[in-house]
Amino acid sequence: MRTTKVARLLAGGAALTALTLLSACGGSPHRDTEAIGSRAPVPPRVSKARVDVLPGMPPVEDPGDLYAADRPGKLSPVVEGFPSRVYVPNTNSDTVTVIDPKTYKIIETIPVGRQPQHVVPSWDLRTLWVNNDLGNSLTPIDPSSGRAGKPVDVHDPYNLYFTPDGRYAVVMASKDRRLVFRDAHTMKQVKSVPVDCGGVNHADFSIDGRYFIVSCEFSGELLKVDTARMEVVGRQKLDLHGAMPQDVKISPDGKRFYIADMVAGGMWILDGDTFGKPGFLATGKGAHGLYVSRDSREMYVSNRGEGSVSVFDFTRNRLTKKWHLPGGGSPDMGGVSADGKVLWLSGRYNAEVYAIDTRTGAELARIKVGSGPHGLAVYPQPGRYSLGHTGVFR
Repeated sequence: MRTTKVARLLAGGAALTALTLLSACGGSPHRDTEAIGSRAPVPPRVSKARVDVLPGMPPVEDPGDLYAADRPGKLSPVVEGFPSRVYVPNTNSDTVTVIDPKTYKIIETIPVGRQPQHVVPSWDLRTLWVNNDLGNSLTPIDPSSGRAGKPVDVHDPYNLYFTPDGRYAVVMASKDRRLVFRDAHTMKQVKSVPVDCGGVNHADFSIDGRYFIVSCEFSGELLKVDTARMEVVGRQKLDLHGAMPQDVKISPDGKRFYIADMVAGGMWILDGDTFGKPGFLATGKGAHGLYVSRDSREMYVSNRGEGSVSVFDFTRNRLTKKWHLPGGGSPDMGGVSADGKVLWLSGRYNAEVYAIDTRTGAELARIKVGSGPHGLAVYPQPGRYSLGHTGVFR
């Protein structure tokens, strides 16, 4: 989400109070820990049922838990020798800050293209792609050496995802109002799909990989896209004035999608198969990033506008904790450490990065970086392959 857009919205009075938002959803300010319009999910369990997946996609190991391959220590042989690092794109400084997560020290600053937004692990786990949005390029970083390669020309790469079969990269071209499918390795364009919504930015894929849900922040809409056909097959307007959807994550059992909303101050809860009207759960002001714990039981919600992180319990279908950063801050995007013990988040408006203990919510470190830190990537992480963004692994 671009800073200028937030400023215009706030100046125009588009940000609603928590009470008004809850009332608009049929809720109450006293029901902020229960999901509205959503049944409690089945607790994660091992299932032998076969999922008919998108051709070419790796089989689903456990249909009861899509994140079963993301357990602590389950690093792919591809990444086992990679040094553990935190890569922070600084949108206003045109750099990537590299942090050693063991010492919390900055070890390198890499110059990249203009306005880097996200650092994205490739589907095959071998490359980190820096999305230089205004620079119209992708800078590859070799995670084994930390060296940056020659930028690849790609227009308006605000964000980047990969289809579950590993064939295509999907560029979220926000200003161009397009989803651009490219070869996952060469980045050569295959198909450009125009979309009518404003600000395509985040996504996640269904359990079988046959469709994905996309958020459109500026127009307050959601899209459903057929992966194989590369076509938009569904579109809906969120029913709150000023809605601004952000990060998207699917539940461990694959039954619902969660969409953070920065202006609504919470998460939309959507059945992706039916693509019906979603329910809503208030989490905090400026809800932005969504990150699943290593045991698949919880999800961390970064509330950028109030300097806090809400913890959502999948099995209990409710919020259970809220952690406030001491002294405030603007927690934005990031990821969970390979061992699951630390949540790393960028401080978008404070030129800093936060390391948060996932057991207690205590702040372990606050590290000064460049201006406008955004979609940081913790790497490597467990998982067989990457679906993109700052690290969505299966």
